[in-house]
Amino acid sequence: MTAIIDAHHHIWRRRDLPWLDGPMQLRIFGAYEPIRRDYPIHEYLADIAGCEVTHSVYVQANWAKASFEEEVAYVQRAADETGYPHGIVGYADFLADDVRPQLDRLVKYRGMRGLRMQLHWHANPQYRFADRPDLARDPTFRRNVAHLSEYGWTFDLQAFADQMQGAAELAASCPGVTFILQHAGMLEDLSAPGRARWQAGMRCLAACPNVVSKLSGLGTFIHRNDAEHIGTIVGDTLEIFGANRCLFGSNFPIEKMWTRYADLVAAYRRALAPLGEAAARAALYDTAARIYRLN
Repeated sequence: MTAIIDAHHHIWRRRDLPWLDGPMQLRIFGAYEPIRRDYPIHEYLADIAGCEVTHSVYVQANWAKASFEEEVAYVQRAADETGYPHGIVGYADFLADDVRPQLDRLVKYRGMRGLRMQLHWHANPQYRFADRPDLARDPTFRRNVAHLSEYGWTFDLQAFADQMQGAAELAASCPGVTFILQHAGMLEDLSAPGRARWQAGMRCLAACPNVVSKLSGLGTFIHRNDAEHIGTIVGDTLEIFGANRCLFGSNFPIEKMWTRYADLVAAYRRALAPLGEAAARAALYDTAARIYRLN
């Protein structure tokens, strides 16, 4: 059976996450009472047991912004203790005048592979994260993202379909940076016109050779592990990007609110099976190993 790299998961201490404290706020993934608690590395390791996950990549979980280094240090300690995760995607403020002093503070952590600052904005406030829809076109933001090429780090890109043209312009302006599109472009409108907009945006991004797509978070808007839904998005994404530009991520523990890890993996294996063993190996292992330098 094809080994797996989980290229998108979280571990956390609740006290470090402002969004988990106070009254529950409406979020994309619905009511999240089951995960308003610590989710440590040992629980993640128990979740993945028996699922052939040989490597994993942690992606930042929106700690308080001033704690961006403490977050990476916490994850690095978990990696030093257990061997997981094998890569870390941290946070930095790319709207700072010069992001490099922040990046310089992260260089000493051997697991560092990339950064994420979420760009997704939506007319529906529940789906909104960024404070405006056009951050990818901000000159300061672009200049700072381009600096990642000096560090050999990637940028995890999160945007909705209507933002993908600007995201493609960002990628084109930073040819030395690899961009990893989160959650296969966050298809939230499942109507025929909505799917068409998403497909058009995905093709726009795929035209940039430095963009790859992460197959993750596909239960985000439907709040369930739906093999047919996953199969449709996986099939379309691999057709647009090719298997060598796609990688798997569990988005745990978010998806844990509605599924077990083994059932999630089974749904992805089922989706990839018709595409052949080579495509499955690329999407489940090879692309992530290459992009996040895990071998």
